[in-house]
Amino acid sequence: MSGVGVERLLKLPPRIKVLEASGAIADGRVKIVKKRNGTVIAKVSSSMGDREYTVIVKRANGEIFRVYSDDNGTKYRNYIGYPIIAVLMLEGILPRRHDIEEALSGINWRELNEKYKRYVIVEGIVLSDAEAKGVPRDDIRAFVGDIMSKLSGLKLIYDPSLVEKLRVWL
Repeated sequence: MSGVGVERLLKLPPRIKVLEASGAIADGRVKIVKKRNGTVIAKVSSSMGDREYTVIVKRANGEIFRVYSDDNGTKYRNYIGYPIIAVLMLEGILPRRHDIEEALSGINWRELNEKYKRYVIVEGIVLSDAEAKGVPRDDIRAFVGDIMSKLSGLKLIYDPSLVEKLRVWL
């Protein structure tokens, strides 16, 4: 994969990644390890619990952030992965909806994504489940739209050199 270790501007994620981030928070899979000088280091466990992603978010200036995550979406597909979104939510950079988080708890995202291989199908299943838990799908769609709008106003620069500095911060 070209560009994996290269600094670059990340693209907006598929909309479902906002839902995955909210579910990860609800499941307690996002742990802030350390905060120092505007830098946040976190560990995010996958929905199956067999993978752990390292996330680093450093505010560079205003709405510009230098970020790192070793999840596939961020590292290989060049979009803002759900682990980064979850950390931005926990840090108050992006808004949260606790009712939506709870409605999205306990979902095995990888299993659904691998089984159906299309985000639109997985999103439909997840929205139906959330609606059955009392959160209307229109509310969830509006929330996702709000997060996507806010993400489009941020500049997130993938910076693999942040990992090299990790030893110094810890």
